[in-house]
Amino acid sequence: MPESARTVGILAGAFNPPTLAHQALLAAALTTVDQVVCILPKEYPHKSFSGATLDERVAMLAELGNTVAIAEQGLFIDIAREFRRDIAPSAELYFICGSDAAERIVSWEYGEAAPPIGEQLLEYKLLVAHRGGGYRAPRHLDSGVCSLDFETGWDAVSSTCVRDWIAHGDARWRSLIPEAIAGEVARIYAK
Repeated sequence: MPESARTVGILAGAFNPPTLAHQALLAAALTTVDQVVCILPKEYPHKSFSGATLDERVAMLAELGNTVAIAEQGLFIDIAREFRRDIAPSAELYFICGSDAAERIVSWEYGEAAPPIGEQLLEYKLLVAHRGGGYRAPRHLDSGVCSLDFETGWDAVSSTCVRDWIAHGDARWRSLIPEAIAGEVARIYAK
């Protein structure tokens, strides 16, 4: 990370595969933060997946010119702490997400796994793009949730849709991913 990056936007996800929507989120976030990075957790708190290996997903993101890092765990608080410890100790962190993810993050029952969301938002902020409608954080969390100006039309673009279309032989999947990785996506997911 460049020393000048005082604010960092983190787009954490499986990127299974990376889509045009991921790239659009990263570009939009650069209007708010100094640097953006894609983080792939080795472990996810809420899902499992199949498809590309971790190394293949890292390679696809790097091929697109993204800054990429791997986190040991998948909760935002764990990623934030690991990022600060290993990469940028003094950076202000913003997790880039859609409104659907923001709602899930704010309402998640963290239990013993992490502090309550209000305490987490003292360590990072959410930078929320409207996906499937707007999102309004509960009033007591307002200072930790920021809106991201993001063009509409990306709601239907998802990695799941790409994988499903490939599995069913539907060539429309190519319209959802960057052309630079089309060959890799076809090779990996058409197995």
